[in-house]
Amino acid sequence: MAFDFKKAYKELYLPKNQPAIVNVERANYIGITGMGDPNEEGGAYQKAISVLYAVAYTLKMSYKTDYQIKGFFEYVVPPLEGFWWQDDVAGVDLTDKSAFHWISVLRLPDFITQQDFDWAVETATKKKKLDCSMARFMTIEEGLCVQILHTGSFDDEAKSVALMDAYLMDHGYVNDFSNQRLHHEVYLSDPRKTPPEKRKTVIRHPIKKR
Repeated sequence: MAFDFKKAYKELYLPKNQPAIVNVERANYIGITGMGDPNEEGGAYQKAISVLYAVAYTLKMSYKTDYQIKGFFEYVVPPLEGFWWQDDVAGVDLTDKSAFHWISVLRLPDFITQQDFDWAVETATKKKKLDCSMARFMTIEEGLCVQILHTGSFDDEAKSVALMDAYLMDHGYVNDFSNQRLHHEVYLSDPRKTPPEKRKTVIRHPIKKR
């Protein structure tokens, strides 16, 4: 059976709909950094997602090619994730999507190296006829965070964020946003197929002791 990140790391990918504190250890990702409204048709964000999946599936299916990755085992491509921020804003302002900066990521198994990643970018570019050079091999360590499972539209996330903030106040923590510690979302539902009111999204914020 293929390795599934959601099952192996349930505390990170399948949290409850109440706030909880987690420690997110270092992990490797395919990442693309950009700016702009994620809903813009044919915009930078949507192009980035196409590149992410092109590289991800090239790595996932590498065992069927002549390129052999050391320590490879079959796995399920994990959910799409995104780090979001806006200049001079703590957290995010959902009313001004055009001002978003973002890093869209897909997690990688630990056996994937920079060399494997470079091979996948080059191979995906050739086979998919898609410029994948914007993709980067990224290592991220989030550390101490609070998170919640949000069900509903992205535009309604403020309600879940308010629950997280109240939880922090009650438990002696505060948000700890910075240039390195950002608003983080994990998308458990495909927005192309799931009605807004049924979408499931993990919302994660960096925190520290008050």
